[in-house]
Amino acid sequence: MRYLVTGGAGFIGSNLIKRLLEEKHSIICIDNFSSGNRLNISNFLTHPEFKLIDHDITQVIDIETDGIWHLACPASPKYYGRNPIETSKINFIGTYNLLELARKNKSPIIFASTSEIYGNPEVHPQNEIYNGSVNTNDSRSCYKEGKRIAESLCFDYKRIHNMNIKIARIFNTYGPNMMPDDGRVISNFVTSAILKKPLFVNGDGNQTRSFCYVEDLIDALILLFNSSTNDPINLGNPKEEYSINQIAEKIIKKVNSNSKIQNINIKLDEPLRRKPCIKKAKLLLNWEPKYTIDIGLDYTIKYLRKIINNE
Repeated sequence: MRYLVTGGAGFIGSNLIKRLLEEKHSIICIDNFSSGNRLNISNFLTHPEFKLIDHDITQVIDIETDGIWHLACPASPKYYGRNPIETSKINFIGTYNLLELARKNKSPIIFASTSEIYGNPEVHPQNEIYNGSVNTNDSRSCYKEGKRIAESLCFDYKRIHNMNIKIARIFNTYGPNMMPDDGRVISNFVTSAILKKPLFVNGDGNQTRSFCYVEDLIDALILLFNSSTNDPINLGNPKEEYSINQIAEKIIKKVNSNSKIQNINIKLDEPLRRKPCIKKAKLLLNWEPKYTIDIGLDYTIKYLRKIINNE
């Protein structure tokens, strides 16, 4: 198959491309490197079945493809907070352009949504029928509301044009190809621990996240893409819910660092609990995560140590 992957130089996109190339597919990677990293795709550049196009998806593009994996959008507050208006445009206009391309090619498309659409949830764990507790006026709104309108656009294209559209609601994911400075909690903590710097924790650190190793997520994305379902599906690891304090302590111990935890003022828009219900993924995809946090962190620390030390 000849697949188009948007955001292919990003953390999840580059891991997906690696797997798809291993499965003997041809890949067209689109990225404008606003948050993606060329290092993530450097090993693919000489691959005969890989093609890179430097392109902003808010601009129309015409490509022949058998399927679209739409992952393009800054996924860390550090990046989407720099230009929130552009982030909103990526989510709506970019998704519109990709849906139109899928319609023209009569190809399936998978859209990478997010657990952020549930906002600061009032139910726990979060399942796909929960509509969320959201705020249009906070620093994360461009991302979570952008993903919500993009989902709405996907549903309308499905209803009006009878298209094959998949929606993956991705919960906190970590692993190799994260950048040391990408602003996500695990990469931040590992980098600080390696450099023996303080690990800064928002508030009292009792807020929780459920962490899914990237290889498990890639398994799920491929199963979802190849499935017959068009329902939105939560993808995450409910067995690995930890407080931010617990993650910080675990990383310090694994890195064998003398770094200290420092608490700072909690951000007003910080979600307090985040955990997916994955009953639909188990039922419809026959999928559940395999990697424990300890194994996943070992791989992640090894990767980030190599990047930081220029090995």
